[in-house]
Amino acid sequence: MANSVAPDSWEQQADSGEIIAATTAASIQDKSLERASAPAVPPDPVGSRVEEPPAGGGAPPPPPAINTDPSNVSPEHQPADSWEEAAVDGDPLLTPENEEADNDEDEEAVVKVPKKKVVKVTEDTKSKKEHVNVVFIGHVDAGKSTIGGQIMALTGMVDKRTLEKYEREAKERSRETWYLSWALDTNQEEREKGKTVEVGRAYFETDRKHFTILDAPGHKSFVPNMIGGAAQADLAVLVISARKGEFETGFDRGGQTREHAMLAKTAGVKHLVVLVNKMDDPTVEWDEGRYNECRDKILPYLRKLGFNPAKDLTFMPVSGQLGIGLKDAIPEHLCTWYKGPPFIPFIDSLPSLNRKSNGPFIMPIVDKYKDMGTVVMGKVEAGEAKKSQSLLVMPNRTAVTVDQLWSDDEEVTSVGPGENVKIKLKGIEEEDVSPGFVLCDSNNPIKTGKVFDAQVVILEHKSIICAGYSAVMHIHCAAEEVTVKALICLVDKKTGDKSRTRPRFVKQDQVAIMRIECAGVICLERFKLFPQMGRFTLRDENKTIAIGKVLKVVE
Repeated sequence: MANSVAPDSWEQQADSGEIIAATTAASIQDKSLERASAPAVPPDPVGSRVEEPPAGGGAPPPPPAINTDPSNVSPEHQPADSWEEAAVDGDPLLTPENEEADNDEDEEAVVKVPKKKVVKVTEDTKSKKEHVNVVFIGHVDAGKSTIGGQIMALTGMVDKRTLEKYEREAKERSRETWYLSWALDTNQEEREKGKTVEVGRAYFETDRKHFTILDAPGHKSFVPNMIGGAAQADLAVLVISARKGEFETGFDRGGQTREHAMLAKTAGVKHLVVLVNKMDDPTVEWDEGRYNECRDKILPYLRKLGFNPAKDLTFMPVSGQLGIGLKDAIPEHLCTWYKGPPFIPFIDSLPSLNRKSNGPFIMPIVDKYKDMGTVVMGKVEAGEAKKSQSLLVMPNRTAVTVDQLWSDDEEVTSVGPGENVKIKLKGIEEEDVSPGFVLCDSNNPIKTGKVFDAQVVILEHKSIICAGYSAVMHIHCAAEEVTVKALICLVDKKTGDKSRTRPRFVKQDQVAIMRIECAGVICLERFKLFPQMGRFTLRDENKTIAIGKVLKVVE
């Protein structure tokens, strides 16, 4: 048994207050965390959940109050400075990174160019809008793709003729209510079955922001695909169906509603908008009682995950099929009781995300393909990249040059944090790149390692976990088989105290510091330095059994 000596630095690390919140016990004993899978992680969107007054930061004014809803959102708030503070507010999962709602647009340093360079001008105007990635999550058939398609139609991203064509084709296949989702479900199999398999991508613009829609699959067997989508998201939209019977199926054991909400939380998604869909259904007919019933059933669970109802959660009644409540206010005659803003204006009014635009360039690679060269796809986590720039593909340390850049399918000359990009590289073959590799600054490459120490919360595991236990770890876009090399100590959830003796095993609901060894070398960073590259989940037998954060890269 490889119980190598515990590192000296635990005490110092303990002193920095890195503990997991006190309410974990309660949260995780709720057996509702039955099937969870959790992704690798994007930058946190709006704010965090610690109740402190705003520190004079210029966050935009909060959206209009939602009278009937206890889960109103006030986006102005400060992030937690330490693990203790987050613990007070009871986030049983992972704590927020130190990000503040920052109003400066990330790409403001764009230089004006002479008029004749038309391409450059369009790129400049485009990159002035903040990029936000929205992931639609929820149980299969809750209406995620339909809402995504409807938003694209309402914002003019899908023209009328294309929609009419989809409607005709859907009718021919007796699937007339599915035509909107076809704007996102582009492949034949998805259309035939009405199920999203891959993470669909589309985008739309509002007055202030450029949104990329990530439509995650809701079916249980596609959870690993969903992990990839949530790993890139800044804002999560949980779609639940108000139709009698459907909400219950999605939320009860075995449904994906709980699992997806937990995935979003462990992905570091800070703000969750819950759309109560199908309010126009004959079994509902915009009934306030049914809306409140759905909200009240799901709220305790979301609170247990660490979402603060006053700040991080917003509930809205909508009809995806009819497009009601998405862009314009719900007509008074349909619904007299909801006075809050519609969905699109609300997400447009959320404060800007604080992006690391001045640091070294980091982009975890989600996918790659061949097209007259090697093209890699991913979300820029930090820094900027320009055409002809020299970069490094880690962990293989392959030197590459940027040949072409696309941001949301539009060719550009530079890309910045938060953008979903495709980058054509010179100097590497497509088969030498794998999802989970990281494209980064050649002067300041990301850390790589095979053995690391981590603080891990066991969420759900029937038997005990000892040294030698193996599982699959999901960290940013990478999935890697790992083995527990040694258990170093247990951490008391309430006090954060570490046990003096080494535990022989850990079990469900416990928090432990352990040394973990990967099958291969991966890219990772200490959680404290770069949360997106230091949060991970462990999955075994199609369930998320634990979540954790990297404390120290050993070798």
